[in-house]
Amino acid sequence: MRNSLPLVAPVRGFSEEEFQLRTHRAQVQMAEQNLVGLLLMTEPEVRYFTGFQTLFWQSPTRPWFVFVPALGKPVAVIPAIGAQLMHQTWIDDIRTWSAPTPSNDGISLLVDLLLPLSTSRARLGILKGHETSLRMPLGDWEKLVESLPGLQMVDATNLVQGLRMIKSPAEIEKLSYICSVGSEAFAQAPEFIAVGMPLEEVFREFRRTAIALGADDAPYVVGGADQGGYSDVISPPSRRPLKVGDVLMMDTGCTWDGYYCDFDRNWAIQRADDQAKRAYDVLWRATQAGIDAARPGNTSRDLYLAMSTVLSEMDGSGGDIGRLGHGLGMQLTEQPSHAAFDETVLKENMVLTIEPSLSYGNGLMMVHEENIVVGPITSRLLSTRAATELPIIG
Repeated sequence: MRNSLPLVAPVRGFSEEEFQLRTHRAQVQMAEQNLVGLLLMTEPEVRYFTGFQTLFWQSPTRPWFVFVPALGKPVAVIPAIGAQLMHQTWIDDIRTWSAPTPSNDGISLLVDLLLPLSTSRARLGILKGHETSLRMPLGDWEKLVESLPGLQMVDATNLVQGLRMIKSPAEIEKLSYICSVGSEAFAQAPEFIAVGMPLEEVFREFRRTAIALGADDAPYVVGGADQGGYSDVISPPSRRPLKVGDVLMMDTGCTWDGYYCDFDRNWAIQRADDQAKRAYDVLWRATQAGIDAARPGNTSRDLYLAMSTVLSEMDGSGGDIGRLGHGLGMQLTEQPSHAAFDETVLKENMVLTIEPSLSYGNGLMMVHEENIVVGPITSRLLSTRAATELPIIG
């Protein structure tokens, strides 16, 4: 086994001052946009403003609501089963009902809370945009809107996502830690990867390694392996054994205290052909171009163009290769997207993935990914930078 320094985890959770600052920043923008409040109902946003963290969100049975008023502390409207945990956060006003109650799952409580604000055309912010969802039955939403005729439901997606894109020092500390865990797990992977090992076992052993190193979980482990490259990067692993000449890729999203890392690594099994080596070299340099371009004032589109210029050395098809990275934090993928359409201006303390991909050979592809934080002038790596040449195992 490799000799490595122990990974020291930061303190779990956040101070009350952290949540006060998040709420204050939201309220400043709410005042500018003449909003009487924000109604939030999805896990990352509820957690962002309250600190309420639970795996119970995996159940679709119960809706959960948090109202952030124009002044004062957020108000939680939640199923009674979550009351004890919510009382451990900084929230004081917690209104509950016995759930599930399909005929009235918190709707009357929301109406009681919001009706006093329902003046003529008062503006209530909700999330309507890209990467958002309505986490309650559509019928219940229609009942709520009908019960609040004086409220104008306006889109607050940019407000909330804009806040979440800029990470606090405490958030960056958590992200840095889980990226170090993921980096060490990838560094140890060649010790257990071998010819004849089913891909399913490779992924399972990687999960064990990451958790043993300090990850809370490794809920996202995908990838592929085949001769000279791979053609699919999102499928669950199969029982196919690794073969000499395979190129193996694993992409992971490990978590710690509710924050993700998200990056991948490529290896060749005993030998690599020239095409695979060249693809890896182009991707490594495209990744570096993206890292170098990630500085305040540039846009996500600028990162996309910087990477695309290098990728065109080998992948000149002009086909749709989608985005080349994204934001990272409480979710595996967050805003912004490094794509031709995204003009989001980069700011200090954004945490991003740099993720170029290219096509080559007969239907093969390769992907490379690193995690960075944007600094005051340039960016710095959170993941340990991959080797400059395609690593060969064995």
